[in-house]
Order: sequence, then C-alpha cells, then structure tokens
Amino acid sequence: MPSLFNKNWTRAELLRYIGDIRQLAEVRLCELIDGPGRSVRLAEFKTGSGFAFTVLLDRGLDIHEASYKGVPLAWQSAGGITSPSFYEPEGTGWLRNFHGGWLNTCGLTNVGSPGRDELGDYGLHGRVSNLPAQLLGSGGRWLGEEYELCLEAVLRETSVFGFNLQLTRRLTTRLGESALQIVDTVENLGDREAPFMLLYHCNFGFPLLAEGSRLVMKSKVSRPRDEAALPGLTTHLVMDSPQAGYAEQVFFHDMIPAKDGFVTIMLVNDELQLAGYVSYRQKELPELIQWKQMGSGTYVLGIEPANCLVMGRDAERKRGALRMLAPGETCETLLRLGVVEGPQQIQQMIATIQSSQTLA
Repeated sequence: MPSLFNKNWTRAELLRYIGDIRQLAEVRLCELIDGPGRSVRLAEFKTGSGFAFTVLLDRGLDIHEASYKGVPLAWQSAGGITSPSFYEPEGTGWLRNFHGGWLNTCGLTNVGSPGRDELGDYGLHGRVSNLPAQLLGSGGRWLGEEYELCLEAVLRETSVFGFNLQLTRRLTTRLGESALQIVDTVENLGDREAPFMLLYHCNFGFPLLAEGSRLVMKSKVSRPRDEAALPGLTTHLVMDSPQAGYAEQVFFHDMIPAKDGFVTIMLVNDELQLAGYVSYRQKELPELIQWKQMGSGTYVLGIEPANCLVMGRDAERKRGALRMLAPGETCETLLRLGVVEGPQQIQQMIATIQSSQTLA
C-alpha cells in the first residue's frame, strides 16, 4: 500500500483523486537534442515521494541525476552527459567521458588503473559505462495494492575474437518509495573463460555532501590505498569543505554484513536532516572502496561496492583475486540506493547499521 502525503492509500482510494497515475509516478523516455550529449536516450523516474532519478540508456544504464524533494543527491562532473561516441578507451581517456552521476558502472573486464597483460590493453575502469543498451521494457503496473516502476535493458561488451559478456539490468522502484533496486545479471556468452571485474561507482555531491557530513558504516578494518591517503585514515568518515589542489584519498574497507548478507553505508547531513545510502549483497561484491575527493570544483564522495580492488586487472590477478566467468556462467548482483529524511528515520537507520541488523 503506497504511503503518500502522510497517509497510506489503497489503489481504489488513490484512483478516485487522479485520472492518470503518471500524475504521481512514471517512467518517461526522452532524448537529449543538443550539446555533447546529443542523441543520448534517457529514462526519467519519479515515485511521488519527491524522489526522482534519470537513467542513461546509452551510457551503460548509469544513473545520472538523482534528487529528493528538489535537493540534489548526486555529483555531476564538469563534463556532464556526453555521447558514448566521444569515449576514449586508451589509458585514462575514460575520465573525459566520466559524467559522475549517482551510479557509474565500471567493468566488465577491467576496473581501476589502465594497463596491459597477456589478454591485451585495458583502459581505466573499463568500457561498460560507455556502451549503449537495448531496452527490453519500461513503465509502471499495479501489483495488488502496490504500483511498481520498472526498467529492463541489456548490453554487451564484446569484440570479434575477444570476450563476449552480456549485462542484463532490471531497475525497480515503487510509488511512494524513496529508494531503487538494481539487479544485474552478467553472463559469459563466449566459448572461453573471461575476466569479470565489476564496481558500482556511487557518487554523492553537494548539498548532501558538505563540510561536516559524515559516513556511517560498520567495518572490521579500514586501510588507505597508498601513502597519499594515509594521513586521512583517522578522519575518513567526516567530510571537509572544498579545497584547492586536493589530492584524492582512497580507502579500502572490510565490511561487516547484516544477517541477511547485505552491507549498508550511509552519508548523513545533520544540518539538512537528510541522508543517502548504498546497500548491497556482499557475497558477490566482497570489496568496498571509498573515494574521498574534497577538491574545489570536483567535490565528491564515492561509495564503491565491487568484486575487486582498483589497481587494475593485472594487479588483481597477481594478488590471486581476479574473478573469472566460465562459458555460460552467470553472476547476479543486487544493489539498492535510497534516501531517508528526518531525525527519527536517520537515527533508526544508524542503529540498524551499527547493530548489523537486517534493514526493514
């Protein structure tokens, strides 16, 4: 039963007040017609709670904008949305097309640093975020007393004589909710095993991210990626104001899951009484990377569940952790992104995270 405007509604009650459910909640397909993002297809979601977000169909099914009651949640880079035709796969060329967004998918055969190994060259964070998808379906439907919004699409990372990986993404939310769920299924359609690296680059920005905003998480061990991050290890949970010349700090966390196997990390802005969170099933995504970039003009906090670290494919192989998919093998991952508002909801979620209990 949807909860809207401080009331729970039955389907029959709600439909007495509206002629079209899209007045409250919908998935709208559209296309950019100008600038570097020209011809990029979008799917715009609104749930009726004030929660809205945009999926980029031609950019790896990433989520670009996200907001709650008009307050932006996601970081957007200076480059904004660009067509995948501008993608530069070599070296760090990926950064030129990095739109930021609430979710930027990295992989599928490399995550992190570019390099070369016996399988060939690979660029920063892989190709998947610059691949266009084929839309299988989108829209809304009543499921009993609940109204579900859904999008499903498929994309491939493949080449002649190369690997052939397919990603099928199903994204769902519901009328009255302030969260979304993503279920990804990656399948090796080739005739040989393929490297499989996957990272969800979830990027929070201003005003949710501000001086004094704080991370809430439960980890066994936290460690810096390198010497540059070492001085920030004791303060990695508290955000700073934007600083000119800031050098990014990256941390690796060994997280403690709840009883249902999920890990939840939340960014809290006490002044706004607003918090955004990332929740994921740890079994398939055993790593959690934190990207703290408090730079002037590039002010972002990245929360990044992954099945690997971010030093690149060759480094992952050398540490004995490179995930391989056999021919015909599939891997399903589950990720949730959402927002909570008000002191009571925030404190309730903090208590849940710190006790490692299952989220309601």
